[in-house]
Amino acid sequence: MSAAEILRALPRLSALVVGDICLDRWCRYSPPAGDISRETGIPRVGVVATECTPGAGGTVANNLAALGVGRVSVLGVAGDDGHGYELRRALTERGIFAGGLLTCSGFATFTYTKLINIETDAEDLPRVDFINTTALPPEAEQRVLASLPAALESHDVILVADQAETEAGGVITSAVREELSRLATLHPNRIFWVDSRMRIEHYRNMIVKPNREEAENACRRAFGMVDYPRLRGMLQTPLLVVTHGAQGVLLVDKSERQTWVPAIPVERPVDICGAGDSFSAGAACALAVTRSPEAAARFGHLVASVTIMKRGTGTASPEEVLRAEESVPR
Repeated sequence: MSAAEILRALPRLSALVVGDICLDRWCRYSPPAGDISRETGIPRVGVVATECTPGAGGTVANNLAALGVGRVSVLGVAGDDGHGYELRRALTERGIFAGGLLTCSGFATFTYTKLINIETDAEDLPRVDFINTTALPPEAEQRVLASLPAALESHDVILVADQAETEAGGVITSAVREELSRLATLHPNRIFWVDSRMRIEHYRNMIVKPNREEAENACRRAFGMVDYPRLRGMLQTPLLVVTHGAQGVLLVDKSERQTWVPAIPVERPVDICGAGDSFSAGAACALAVTRSPEAAARFGHLVASVTIMKRGTGTASPEEVLRAEESVPR
């Protein structure tokens, strides 16, 4: 199936992103404005402009909306704070339904603050990230669990964003993970697609998409050696999708067949940040349309080949995807 055929089908799809819906704050600073604080004697960073965009699972949702998916929603938790307000506004401005972004007092909205030098256009100072290191409050977890079944009923594709790198503090708790596994078993025709940085080995009955490092680490934690077919079997997943950056992706299916789908060559990519999220958005929806893992991976590569030529966590429009397909050597 061609990219054009897949794109024509996307407006009929609905997609839900569950998990860590974060805020990206792109703060541009001026080095000459970096005076010494009179009160403390500490150098300041003089931020002169700020742009807020959805991050982590929000990046996936942003890519889905840009591709033309008919309905895109999120289900997650944000704090009762300014960053939560900015996150809801950023989602809504992009046509993403943010009604499932639940408010929890005392919970910090997961926020990445990136400091970019206006003279060099480079992110050259340490990031300031707002994270949670304590467990999601029980009342917030219960609200997520209660919302999941109804939210799932109105969506064809469910993408799980387990982005928290701390042991606790993320939205995908063990109870939420177990509920997703149960729902995936009850709804085998829906696409459940998981991206987890630290906990891939704990998911069951869903498609999982780790990168090579994440997959190898999960194998070692689970059974002390790298064995992708064994990992797929342990997860009881219909499909293991292991991305290898610029090289491509390895698919391992139920029959233990391993298929390599090369990436699209891109000379001098501008920014690979968010490439995995844009691949997931494209591939998961293409899988819902084509039911072909290979076709889904090729479409995901097309989307990622567009976004890595943009600064920050870029998106790909249908027109850009079509142009990317035309440029692929035959």
